[in-house]
Amino acid sequence: MESTLRREPWNKGKLIGQKPPLKPKDIWAIRFHLQREGHVRDLAMFNLAIDSKLRSCDLVNLRVLDD
Repeated sequence: MESTLRREPWNKGKLIGQKPPLKPKDIWAIRFHLQREGHVRDLAMFNLAIDSKLRSCDLVNLRVLDD
């Protein structure tokens, strides 16, 4: 018995492939938000990622400690 219902793909209408890079105003907005909320660790990781141009898979393996 064949089904006449067609399932819609889960990624229909979504962006696939490489995403556009962040614009400088977006980077500063993220930095401002993290600083305002007091997320020191997240701000340090974000700054490190942006400044060193690390990929997310490389960044995840790093550890940041507060001493």
